Amino acid sequence: MVTRMKESRQPAASAQGEEAEAKNGAVPIHEQLKAYVRQCIKTGEWKPGDLISSEHALARQFGVARMTVARAFRDLANAGVLTRVQGTGTFVSTPRHESTIAEIRSIDEDVTQRGRRYTAKVLSLDSSTDQSALTALQRASGFVYHSRIVHCEDDVPIQYEDRYVNPQHFPQYLSQNFTQQTPGSYMLHIAPFQQIEYRISAQLPNAPMRRRLMMEPGEPCLVHWQRAWIDGQIASVVHFWHPAARFEFSGRAAYR
Repeated sequence: MVTRMKESRQPAASAQGEEAEAKNGAVPIHEQLKAYVRQCIKTGEWKPGDLISSEHALARQFGVARMTVARAFRDLANAGVLTRVQGTGTFVSTPRHESTIAEIRSIDEDVTQRGRRYTAKVLSLDSSTDQSALTALQRASGFVYHSRIVHCEDDVPIQYEDRYVNPQHFPQYLSQNFTQQTPGSYMLHIAPFQQIEYRISAQLPNAPMRRRLMMEPGEPCLVHWQRAWIDGQIASVVHFWHPAARFEFSGRAAYR
C-alpha cells in the first residue's frame, strides 16, 4: 500500500527554487519535505511500518528534483524516522524501545497540574550573532535565535530560561507568543527532538539572576543545562535556573 500526500499540506516548492531559497534565507525545500513527512507521521496519517511514496512519485507530485527528495529521505533515515529497503521502498520506522525512560515535563504543564496559575514574562526574544551563541550551536557563522523568559507559579518566579535556537529547524521561532506556550512545547510540536543531553548542578546565582527570580543573597539555584539534536544537528541549547527552595526534580524510570 502506498500512502499519498494531501495537496493541501504539501510544502512550497519549485523545480529550481532550493538554491534561491537558501540565498534569501527561506527554509530549503528538502527541510520543508522533512517537516512534512514528520507531520504526516505525527498525525497518524502515516503509521509505523507503512510504505510511503517513492522518490520519483514525490518529485513529480511536488515539482522538485528527485535528488531533493532523496536528500530529505536520507536525512530522515539517518535520524531513524524512515527505513529504506533496497529494491522495496521507504517505510515509516517502527519506534525503538529503550531500557529506561526519563521525562522532564514542560514547566507550564507542571504548574497547572498542581492546580496553580502559570504565567510567563518574556524578557527578550531576538536574533544573536554573538560568538558564544554560535559556538553553543556549533555554527561557524550567521545568527541564532535567543530567548530569555521567567516562568512563574502564582506570580512567583520558579524558573529562568535562557535558550539559543537553531533557526534552520525553527524559522518561525521569533514570531511565537511565549506567554501562551513555552518554547519547549512549541519546538516539540514543530520538530520533536531525537536526542537530548542534559546535566543538573547547584550554583549560586549572581545579583541580576537573584532579582529575576526574587531570591535572597546566599540562596542556591538548581541549574538544568540541556542540549537537543535534530537530524544530527544541535537544534537548541538552554539553561534553566530554578530557586532550590521552590523547585525540585523528580522522575520515574521503567525497566524491561
